[in-house]
Amino acid sequence: MDIIIRSARVRGRPDCADIGIDAGRIVAIDDHIDDASEVSIDAGQMLTTESFVNPHLHLCKVYTLDRMDELALVDYHGGQMGNAMNAIELAARVKSDYDAAWIVPNARKAVALAALHGNTHIRAFADVDTKARLEGVNALLQVRDEFAGTVDVQVVAFAQDGLIREPGASALLREAMELGADVVGGIPWIEFTEADEQAHVDEIFDLAVEFDKPVSMLVDDAGDPGLRTLEMMAVKAIEKGWQGRALAHHARAMALYPKPYLQKLAALLKAAGMGVVTDPHTGPLHARVRELLEEGVLVCLGQDDVSDAYYPLGRNNMLEVAFLAVHLLWMTTAADMEKVFSMITTDAAIGMGLADHRLEVGAPANLVVLSEPDVREALRTHAAPAHVISHGRLVDRDEMEEIVAAAGNL
Repeated sequence: MDIIIRSARVRGRPDCADIGIDAGRIVAIDDHIDDASEVSIDAGQMLTTESFVNPHLHLCKVYTLDRMDELALVDYHGGQMGNAMNAIELAARVKSDYDAAWIVPNARKAVALAALHGNTHIRAFADVDTKARLEGVNALLQVRDEFAGTVDVQVVAFAQDGLIREPGASALLREAMELGADVVGGIPWIEFTEADEQAHVDEIFDLAVEFDKPVSMLVDDAGDPGLRTLEMMAVKAIEKGWQGRALAHHARAMALYPKPYLQKLAALLKAAGMGVVTDPHTGPLHARVRELLEEGVLVCLGQDDVSDAYYPLGRNNMLEVAFLAVHLLWMTTAADMEKVFSMITTDAAIGMGLADHRLEVGAPANLVVLSEPDVREALRTHAAPAHVISHGRLVDRDEMEEIVAAAGNL
C-alpha cells in the first residue's frame, strides 16, 4: 500500500482502526492491517476523518481589505443588515484595479493555508462584471490548475453586481464559462425588481444547462423579510431538472421569515435537492440552521471571506469556522457538535457535488489526521491537522508553508 494510518480513531467506530490507502483510494479499514506500506503514519489513537471542505469562498477578493476603507464592512455588519446592498456597492470599488498579477499571489496564499489546515476542496467565487472583467476568473483558473491534486478548486463565475442591472455582465459570464469555469454563480436578490430577480435566476440556469454545470447563488443576503429569491432558485432547479446540482448561499433574510413560510420553503428545498451554505460569523443575521436541519434540509458551513470588505479575518481553517458556528448557533451538545463537524466535511462535500467524500473503503483518500481524540477537542483547539492526505498523497507541508511565507503580509 502507499500509506497506512495506524491506530486511528474513526467517527462512528467504537475501537481504533488501521486505514490502508493505495492508488489514491481507501482500500482497507480494519482493526489491524497486516501489510507493508511506503508511508506509515501513527495516529496515536487520535481522530482521523474526511478532509475539510469549504463550499463558499470569494477567492478573488482575499486580502483586499487593506486596499480600501472599512465602509462596506460597517454597512454589511450593521444591525439587521439593512445596508447590505449599499455594502456590496461600496465593496465593488476594489475592482477598479483588478489585475490577475496581484490576485494570483493572494489566492495562492489562501489556498496554501487551506492545504495546511486540511481543507482539500473549495468552491471559489470570481467576480464577473464590467469592473472586474475576467481578471478574477483567469487568476482563479490558474490557481486551480496549479493546486490540482492538493486542493481541488471549483471556480465559480459569479455575477456579483447583477445581470439585468449590469449591462455587459451576461456576455462576460458566458465568456467565463467558455474559458473553463466550473460553476455558474448568481446573486439575484440585488436586482431592482422582482421581475428582474426572476430573469437573473432564469439566465443563470439556462447557462448552467447549456454548459452542463452546477449552480451556486447568493440569495436574500439582507435584513428584508420580503426577499424570496431562494424560493425562485429552488423552483427553477426543479423546473430544469437540476436537483442536487444547485447550492444556495447565505439566505440571511430567512432569519426574519414567519415559521409557516419557512416550513414551506424547507419542503421546496428538499424537493429541489438543494442545500444551503451559511456563514454565521460574517454578519449579524444567518439562515435558521436548527430549523432547516429539523426539516431535513442539507446545511453546510463556508468560510465566505478572508480579509476583504465583508470580513476582516479568516485563514481557510474550517475547524475555526465550525468553532465560531458552535457558539453563534448555540450548537453545544455532543450531538450538535458532531453535526457541525459534518457541516464542514461530508455535508459540505454533498453540497459541492462530491458524493463519495467519505471515510469508507473505495472512496478517494482525502483525509486528515488530527492531534485531538474527538470532535469536541478538535473544535476546542481548531488546530491544523498533524497530517493531511489529498488524493492518496501526503500534502507537502514545507511546500505550502513556503508559499505562505513568500506571500508575506498581502
